[in-house]
Amino acid sequence: MEKVLGFIGRYQMIVSGDKIVAGISGGADSVCLLFVLLELREEMGIEIVAVHVNHGLRGENAKRDEVFVQELCRKHDVKCVVYHENVESISKKRKQSVEEAGRVVRREAFERTLLACGGTKIAMAHHQNDNAETLLMNLARGTGLKGLGGIQPVAGNIIRPLLCLNRREIERFVEEIGCGFCQDETNEEDDYTRNRLRHQVIPVLEEQVNAQAVRHMNEAMEQIRGLQDYMEMQTEQAYQDCAAKQKDGGICIYEAGYRKLHRVLQGLLIRRCLTRAAGAERDITMAHVEAVAGLFEKQTGRSRDLPYSVKAVRNYDGVVLKKKTDVQKKGFSPIQLRVPGITRVPELNLTICCSILEKSVDFSAKQAPQKTYTKWFDYDIIKGDLIIRPRQGRDSIVIDKDGRSQKIKSYFINEKIPSEERDCVPLIADEKQIIWILGYRMSSACQITVQTHRVLEIKVTEEKSDVREDYGFSTRKRS
Repeated sequence: MEKVLGFIGRYQMIVSGDKIVAGISGGADSVCLLFVLLELREEMGIEIVAVHVNHGLRGENAKRDEVFVQELCRKHDVKCVVYHENVESISKKRKQSVEEAGRVVRREAFERTLLACGGTKIAMAHHQNDNAETLLMNLARGTGLKGLGGIQPVAGNIIRPLLCLNRREIERFVEEIGCGFCQDETNEEDDYTRNRLRHQVIPVLEEQVNAQAVRHMNEAMEQIRGLQDYMEMQTEQAYQDCAAKQKDGGICIYEAGYRKLHRVLQGLLIRRCLTRAAGAERDITMAHVEAVAGLFEKQTGRSRDLPYSVKAVRNYDGVVLKKKTDVQKKGFSPIQLRVPGITRVPELNLTICCSILEKSVDFSAKQAPQKTYTKWFDYDIIKGDLIIRPRQGRDSIVIDKDGRSQKIKSYFINEKIPSEERDCVPLIADEKQIIWILGYRMSSACQITVQTHRVLEIKVTEEKSDVREDYGFSTRKRS
């Protein structure tokens, strides 16, 4: 008991007046947890609410455990809340393993109770053997520094007072106080990964490598957690310096800053950005981190598919991580422009006003507006109707007075327009050619000259949001 109380004090897990929601399954570890909390109830005046979850998996044995927990709590004047769940059905609906679904259901039950009773903390009965199993699973599946730190003694409002004890110490304590406990027969089966590690791997380590293997693994994890705290601060600083959330929801890791980081910090930064883009951390491995890192050595446009529907795309600035639904931007439908007249393009939130101006006697090309979204064109050169549309395969634009042209694709590459944004850049075209890459440049073939008789003025305005912001328009080069 002294060992546990010292551990609780070291991490400041519990303070006077806390209302603790404790997960009590009826097993030796949760019974031990309950008695530790009962000791603190006397010393610190805390309040205890026990939560028991019947998973609906073990029939009469599950009912036996439920009754045991209720009786134990009644005996010690502890409020007990019982939840009945069909974990097998939930696992199918959520497309999770039964083991994972059970873990999530328990956590949800604890959180609901915490909210309902006005609790301050959730106490869970994880111990050193659980932590060793977690470390081995993380190592086998692939993990970063956080995974090597194992289970945290304190994580938000969750506390784990028994992480200083191994399974043998817990069972010995329960025997000494003369309290029985429940045996979950499924823990003896090897159907789950954790059980196989418990029965087949850890005993070999203890018997054939070192009897204190579990303790040594926990000591190493404690040191790693200290290192992790330091690296957490460094990683957050790197995120502030080298990455930024974009308006479309993606996160860009800028190459200039990324290259200056130590290799270890580069990996931690990628993991941080990937986790934030995905909205989850589970199942993100070193293989995924390395896949993103590899994109910095690839050409623009290369990409990698990652967990949680995240796609990493190499662009001119670095690597962007975003959900595929954000990556796959919609184009827009072609619309014929009214000349003269006003045309609205709802998909782009644009209004386009076309006017035909007669050239005055004292006309000069210098009178043409020098505005990004207002342009003058030689109307007599334009053939047929004008339309606003996305790019097409063989599009090109005349770039000088000699009639030389450049493919739109090449122009976009030279202007460093990200590949995923190119289908959203509007083009205005007649029956023969592109006359204006909206927001970038107009065709040299349609510029007004001294021979021009009629001037077509096209003025573009946005209806809701800044056009350049929404469609990737740039102010780098205008003509």
